[in-house]
Parts: sequence; C-alpha cells; structure tokens
Amino acid sequence: MSFKKLGIASFLALLAALVVPGLASAAPGDAAFAAEGLELDLVWVGLATVLVFFMQAGFMFLEIGFSRMKNAGTGVAKIFVNFAVVSIAWWAIGYGISGAGEGSLANFIGTDGFFFHFDQDILGTAVTADTAMYMLFGMSFCAVSLAIVWGTTLERIKFSAYVIYAVIFGALIYPIVAHSVYGGGLLSDIGGKPVMDFAGSSVVHLTGAVGGLAALLLLGARKGKYGADGSARAIPGHSMPLVGLGVIILWIGWFGFNGGSTFGTEGGFFAEVMLNTQLAAAAGVIGASLVVYFKTKALDVGMAGNGAIAGLVGITAGCGYVEYWAAPIIGLLAGVLVVFGVLAIEKYLDDPIGVLSAHGLAGIWGTLAVGIFGSPRLVAEGAGSGIWYSIFGDQSMSATFGQLGVQAVGVAATFVFVLAASYAVFAIIKATTGLRVSEEEEDAGLDISSHGMYGYPEAFIPQPEYPSVNYTPSMAGTPVAPLESSTSDQA
Repeated sequence: MSFKKLGIASFLALLAALVVPGLASAAPGDAAFAAEGLELDLVWVGLATVLVFFMQAGFMFLEIGFSRMKNAGTGVAKIFVNFAVVSIAWWAIGYGISGAGEGSLANFIGTDGFFFHFDQDILGTAVTADTAMYMLFGMSFCAVSLAIVWGTTLERIKFSAYVIYAVIFGALIYPIVAHSVYGGGLLSDIGGKPVMDFAGSSVVHLTGAVGGLAALLLLGARKGKYGADGSARAIPGHSMPLVGLGVIILWIGWFGFNGGSTFGTEGGFFAEVMLNTQLAAAAGVIGASLVVYFKTKALDVGMAGNGAIAGLVGITAGCGYVEYWAAPIIGLLAGVLVVFGVLAIEKYLDDPIGVLSAHGLAGIWGTLAVGIFGSPRLVAEGAGSGIWYSIFGDQSMSATFGQLGVQAVGVAATFVFVLAASYAVFAIIKATTGLRVSEEEEDAGLDISSHGMYGYPEAFIPQPEYPSVNYTPSMAGTPVAPLESSTSDQA
C-alpha cells in the first residue's frame, strides 16, 4: 500500500476516534478520576511505569524468536510504531475516556482529561504530578494490551493495519474497557458488587487476546500451516534464546505491572503483591512443563515460557486480593491450562505464540479465580470474598457465589465488546486498505517486502565469492540479485 493511502487511512482512523469524545463536554478543572483522592508514591509508580514500558522489549524478543528469520526485522518496526502511535492516542483521547464521566455517559466513557487537560492549561489551572504520573502509568498498560494483539498475526499482516488499529485501540477500545472496571463504568457496580481485577487479567490481557482473535478470524492462517487434510503443521520459530529472553523481560516487567498497581509503598502491601506474582509465575512454569512432558516426553521450551506468562496473567487479577497460598494454585492451573489450550486451538487457528491461551484463557481463569480465592482480608470495598471461604470458612455462600458471578459477567462483557469492536475495525481495514500481504510478499518475508531490508542480512544476501553456498530467496517471483563485487575484490 502506498504512503498516501496509509496517510489517508490513518487520518480517517484518528478522525473516527475523535467523534465519541467530541460529544462529551469536559468540565474545566476536574481532576483525573484515578488520581482524585490518591496520594501516589511518585518514585515507586515512576519506577513501575518504566518496568512496564520495558515489557515492550519482552514482547519484541518473544515475537521475533517465534518468527522465521525472514520476518525477524518487522517485529522491531512494529514495536516502535505501535508504541509511538498508542502513546499519542492515549494522551489525546484514551486517557480521557478511561477516566470518570458525568451524567449518563459515565456508564460508558469518561468525559474529562482529553489532550491531557488541555482545558486546564488554557485556564491556568495546574495539573498535579499525581495526575501526570497516573496518566503515564495507564499509558504503559494500554501499550502492553496492544502489544498482545499482534502475537496472533505474525508473518502475514500488512504493516498499515498496525497503525490504523493502534489508533482505534488506544483511543477507544482499551480505554472503554478500562473505564468499565476502573473508571466507575458499568462493571464497577453489578448488583452492588464490583468486578475485581487488580492489575488487568481481563482489562489488559483478555482485551489484547480478544483483539488478536478478531484479527486472526479475518486474517487466516500462515501459508503452509495446515495440510490438505486439515492437520496442523509445525512452523518453528528461529530462536528459542530470544524467546527465553523475551519471557524473562516480561517476567521482570510484571513486578512493575502488578506491584505498581498498589500506587505506593506505604504499609508494604506492594511486597505482598509482588510475592504473589512470583509464586504464580514459578508455578505456571512447573505446571506447563509437567503437562507437556507427560504428553510429549519432551520439555518444550516454548511451552515452559508460555507457562510463565500464563501464571503471570492468571495472578494479575488477584495479586492484590488473594493470600500467598492461593497464588501458586492459580499459577499452576494457568500453566496446565495454557498447554491444553495451545494444543486444542492450534487444530483450528494459527496462533504462532499462543496468545489466545497464555493471555486469553489464562486471563479468563485469573479473573474467575478472584471469585474463588478472594480473601475477606483483601477484597475490594463492597465485593464478596471467594467461594473457598464459604466452603471452608464462615462466609455467606450466596455472597461468595454472587461475586463469582460478577467476575464471570466481567469476563463475558469484556469478551463480547472487544470482539465486536475489533472485528468491525479489522473488517473495515480488510475491505479498504487490505489486511493481509500478498502470497509473494509472504513467501519472501515481511522484512524485505515491507521494510526493504532483512533482519539477518548475512543469512539471505548471497556472497559472490562463495557461489556454491549462495541462497537467493525470491520476492514477487524475482530472485534477489547478488551483491556487486567491490573494486578491491576485482583487483
């Protein structure tokens, strides 16, 4: 697609994102919802924000490692562009929509904070440092959720789709989900009980996974993934060390993701959250490794990595709501779930890195797990504890089952909204600018066909001094020309 078409499409996408918030009137001087009444530990939240931003490197290495060599470089470009686009979309529109609203609109969207309190700047009203830091922290979460989307689309999606969807996702889709749980929206009060999702098992991870599912349904499988009989074929990634590095970076970043969601260090509660995070991640690796070994008699490195991610995703909703003993149970079951999920989904859908299982199924499990293991000591105000405490404790059975039902409603609502909205966006992209590269471009690899260079040039560009080992992949049916010999070579 030409740069002109890309520019027009991006402009139209941004214009569409401006329509909804344009209908809401921001009240000058209103404080951002999340910072209102909060005294943030700016140093701690700032450090946590950096850790969450660093997770972008984890996603990059994970996706590159699970890709073939001819598609390694495009993963770098995608992270750069997505990170940039979603940051501006969040600053301009998304943060305002995710915040508190007024009147009947408050059930669906926030109505203040667009272009980060541009109105307050005009009136000379100071925006507090707490508000600025919370805005940046929320931006890091939005960027993570968007990064999750693209794991299902590796090696065959047009680069322009990244840009268009990032605008809509950062300005509308993710902020509406965040508002529904954290900003006083519909899911913050279901029959008097809030959906409890401490750091985003459903808000962040399920949202990203369902966005990826919508793209995958319209995009289709990679060429050669399924045989004539419909059986799935393995398309191995080119670097398990990069996959491992990506998982470790994500694992470390998660301490900012979950621990930072306490917004402070006073009282030491952040330590409880971080310990729960580690216990669940470790149990996730063990659960996935045991299951895949018993099924295949081999320890699959990719599955072990996905076990860690599934454990982390699973505990993200409950890290601030469950006791230490429950965290490894949640993580272990998430690790078991991710293996069965990957193997089952692969029969029908080409999800190269297991996003639908590690972030989708584990996100669902983690959100529901709060309704099972939520501690009476820790649950949110107005919420019920988990059913564990009615079976083995003194909590009311009706109250605990009611909370589990609320958690299930949160999962279902998030799934339906994100799938419908994302499917619509990707369907429009497919009908206009196009969603998938051509067969020739897919054969050549997205590095050369989309970016004009290889991620690993020495592996693809032939060396004339060794003609017997030259490898010349084709692009659109035309072999890549050998490098011209230099003057010194000819001499």
